[in-house]
Amino acid sequence: MYSARADVREKIKGSNITAILLSMRPRQWTKNMFIFAGIIFSQNLFDLNSFLKVLAGFFIFSFISGCVYIINDINDREEDKKHPVKRYRPIAAGRLSMRQALTTVVLLFLFSITAAFFINRLFGVVTLVYFLLIGFYTFYLKQLVIIDVLTIASGFLLRAVAGVVIVEAFISPWLIICTVLLALFLALSKRRHEISLLKEDAVSHRSVLEEYSIPFLDQMITIVSSGTIIAYFLYTFSSDKSVYLMATVPFVIYGIFRYLYLIHKHKRGGSPESVLLEDRPLLINIIFWALTAVFILYFT
Repeated sequence: MYSARADVREKIKGSNITAILLSMRPRQWTKNMFIFAGIIFSQNLFDLNSFLKVLAGFFIFSFISGCVYIINDINDREEDKKHPVKRYRPIAAGRLSMRQALTTVVLLFLFSITAAFFINRLFGVVTLVYFLLIGFYTFYLKQLVIIDVLTIASGFLLRAVAGVVIVEAFISPWLIICTVLLALFLALSKRRHEISLLKEDAVSHRSVLEEYSIPFLDQMITIVSSGTIIAYFLYTFSSDKSVYLMATVPFVIYGIFRYLYLIHKHKRGGSPESVLLEDRPLLINIIFWALTAVFILYFT
């Protein structure tokens, strides 16, 4: 009898841990790779101390973003139940209780913020600002047309800035411009996918979607995708790192075009991290871009 009860408790415990991990959305931690941009382009990649700091920063941002995702799922649990995919999230599906979710949020927040300030005071400030911004987005800003996607872009920017301040490098204006434009491209693509997928049910899932339309989003996507390519062109042409960075431009153009192809022909784009991990040509392209950039910056 005792053994049977122990087995049940172990199964419940294991199920809770799995539900917590799923609620933290580890697949979306790929977004936190933006934190490595600073160490790569400041040419500190092979400095072991700097690399370990950035690696720790990556996990801290993964935990703090996981904390925000849980808060978002708590707030959106009723709307998620109406979504064909999001209704399977642990909180919306009832696999993770409110008490367990809130306890996880408190523990993750305290651990992440403490670790961030321990590494670097400015990095701690950026981490805290990121948490407050995305938290404000969860409860209010995501209901404001255009402001919602700008906030998402700001979250990507803070990731990139965090990677710079953690190694105490110079924050390049080009890093800010390219990061914001690329993030806007991803955020607008996500909105387009939501409208395309949900159709007439889009408003019941997210009220701000009533303010968007596919033609309107396509126009904005065209603007930011063009701006991303032009900004990266100008960066490589004027960079004081190496003029040979121009060799990475084709990878950026292909990456943008490939993503647009997946949006329009395969109805993808709702989950950028899934597109990155599941579309082999896009993943290979990003790997070659990274290898080429590192070779040029460090070995030419």
